[in-house]
Amino acid sequence: MKETLLYILKNIVDHPEDVEVTETTGDSRTILSVRVHTDDMGKVIGKQGRIIRAIRDLIKLMAARNNTYADVVLKEE
Repeated sequence: MKETLLYILKNIVDHPEDVEVTETTGDSRTILSVRVHTDDMGKVIGKQGRIIRAIRDLIKLMAARNNTYADVVLKEE
């Protein structure tokens, strides 16, 4: 999931070298924390949050196939 998220984000943003994804795993639960360049926050969030919502839905579907739970958290610098 982390690699897929990195691939998606690096192809959306203008500063792909600043994309960081940190994976925290617990009891059948995975939290993916995302940091991007400040200028790219708007691109990742999208109008009315549509882009980040679509990314979260995709990651949750990938996790559901493995009978786990995953969430994407967008962190500000």
